[in-house]
Amino acid sequence: MRISDFWRLMDDEFGAGYSRVLSSSLVLAGVGGRTADQALSAGIPPKQVWLAMCDVQDVPAERRLGRDIKPGDQGPLN
Repeated sequence: MRISDFWRLMDDEFGAGYSRVLSSSLVLAGVGGRTADQALSAGIPPKQVWLAMCDVQDVPAERRLGRDIKPGDQGPLN
């Protein structure tokens, strides 16, 4: 998972504004007691950070992969 995928999942699940609040303030046991921002800066893989966030926030398993994006949902291909 790339960092851009991490942020897309965060924004989809929590909203663009709240995802930034969570990433900077919520301490995640799954990444050594760091915030998501600290964990990413320390080089912890984004997928591990995302799953730690999901655990703390009780994100259901069916939403941990993000929403389905249909081919037409990304706008016209020019």
